Amino acid sequence: MMSSDAHGALRGLRLIEMGQLIAGPFCGQLMADHGAEVIKIEPPGTGDPMRGWGQGIPLWWSVVARNKKCITVNLREAEGQDIVRRLAEKSDFLLENFRPGTMEKWSLGWESLHELNRRLIMIRVSGFGQTGPYAKRAGYGSIGEAMGGMRYLAGDPSTPPSRVGLSIGDSLAATYACLGAMMALHHRERTGEGQMVDAAIYEAVLAMMESTVAEFTVGGIIRERTGSILPGIAPSNIYPAKDGEILIGANQDSVWARMSQAMGKPELAADDRFRDHVSRGRNQAELDDMISAWTATFDTENLLGLLERAGVPAGRIYKAPDMLQDPQFLARDALQTVPHPEHENLVMQAPAPRLSATPGSIRWPGPPELGQHNEEILGELLGMDSAARADLSDRGII
Repeated sequence: MMSSDAHGALRGLRLIEMGQLIAGPFCGQLMADHGAEVIKIEPPGTGDPMRGWGQGIPLWWSVVARNKKCITVNLREAEGQDIVRRLAEKSDFLLENFRPGTMEKWSLGWESLHELNRRLIMIRVSGFGQTGPYAKRAGYGSIGEAMGGMRYLAGDPSTPPSRVGLSIGDSLAATYACLGAMMALHHRERTGEGQMVDAAIYEAVLAMMESTVAEFTVGGIIRERTGSILPGIAPSNIYPAKDGEILIGANQDSVWARMSQAMGKPELAADDRFRDHVSRGRNQAELDDMISAWTATFDTENLLGLLERAGVPAGRIYKAPDMLQDPQFLARDALQTVPHPEHENLVMQAPAPRLSATPGSIRWPGPPELGQHNEEILGELLGMDSAARADLSDRGII
């Protein structure tokens, strides 16, 4: 698992990662997990702000920068921009998540890089995309979540819109950017030509919004916050047990029939109030109250065992400690311990998805030192001798 050599599906491909924080770098993490050589560019002296992020001990960097090689380049200087061009000539992908127009200001826009390397795939992640009246606005993930429609639906109807607890807008945009890069790679295999992938955060969120827009344009319906339920989908909710809560999803007719058997009330499956999807949705609150009264008589372990035997989907609501001891997580190595020079017991999520022939791997955690791979990349890959590197370092270029 911790080999320094990549064996994933993207082995042999090189990506230059520019930008910072989450929306771009998570795309780089996904590709690095599956074997791509990812060379991350950071500003000299300061590095990516993600190095200091995380609750308590700043460990987010160890996850998002895993499997990457890090170099320092001052992109605001002409000599730093020239280093990027030299790297782009030798690479398959260039990933950036600056505000649109920044790369063009540095003479590193799509047209320039495409002329330099016709096979290069340029991956651009931004708040609003590379075109349109909002293109040059600052656009964080939270803004994309709001304008893409997700924030309005998150939370309980009695409260203002909520954050889901994760930077989901950024991560969705990065995931779509990675998907687009793989599509562009397939196109390049057929034609020999690279192209630009334009991933906007608000559009990545919008893509996940199911039929919310169509429901309005056809029926004038605006979805509202519903808390823990899906309106008209029942039973599917969080239910109490003696020692906690579990989530049960038994809304399909056949599953509901099995659950009514497990409850010792098989007649509920034929009850006019609950016999089919529409009737259960119409009487959702009454059904949830009935199920809650039943689940509250069990502890979670016995309740989950009963539902499992009945073939009813159910599960606890996990926090990190629960994941660490769950037998399913353990059996599939869904969480992996990664050796780190500073932190003992560093555990993080495994690469996803799983490929049968070329699985991803965690080869090393986020590099602890700024510019750790300057000598390897600038010296060995670009052929820059030690005197030239020292001169650039003295002048703040690298």
